[in-house]
Amino acid sequence: MRGGERRRQLIQVAIRLFSQKGFRGTTTKEIALAAGITEGIIFRHFPTKDDLYVAILDYKASQSPVEKWLDELRQLATGRDDEALFRAVASRILTHHRKDEDFMRLMLYSALEGHDLARAFSEKQFAPLHDFLCDYIACRQREGDFRQMDASLAVRAFLAMPIHHGLMRWLLKFNPLKISDVEAAERFTQIFLAGLRHKARKARRVNGSFQKNKDS
Repeated sequence: MRGGERRRQLIQVAIRLFSQKGFRGTTTKEIALAAGITEGIIFRHFPTKDDLYVAILDYKASQSPVEKWLDELRQLATGRDDEALFRAVASRILTHHRKDEDFMRLMLYSALEGHDLARAFSEKQFAPLHDFLCDYIACRQREGDFRQMDASLAVRAFLAMPIHHGLMRWLLKFNPLKISDVEAAERFTQIFLAGLRHKARKARRVNGSFQKNKDS
């Protein structure tokens, strides 16, 4: 194999083995055996096992560049399409869980073992999304369409729904809801926006009524 092809092969084999046994429980000898090569070839591309872990992070980040996705979300934000925006976020998370169980297991192993992969991936991929959603909610609050509350807490509450659902369904194989990813994303979005909008609309009606009475 050429250098780039070999690197990709080793990364893919490592993801599968790390997701089954964790970083500490997987040896470079096992990775080499699964890839059909010698350990020396691994070290030619990745001097240490940590370097291989970092390469996994970069590889996954390149598969789904967050900036490109945020550009798509910004278009929805410009049009103030709340439903489409949050539904797109929920759908993306659910699709990621469904299509990449190995990487989700790897992330959990990383967190349990105290390895930096989970934290580094979150800072690189999740933090920009979190900040974007916080800014959008704060903007909608200033416009009077969302109730006043901590935007960061609101974002965490929303993201928790698809993440929890994805983990329960695809990792733990527990799916009492029996709904598709599309339907799940729609319902999570409706629940979230209903909570954000209810008191905002009520407050607008009260303020409007007060202003009318005052002017009369």
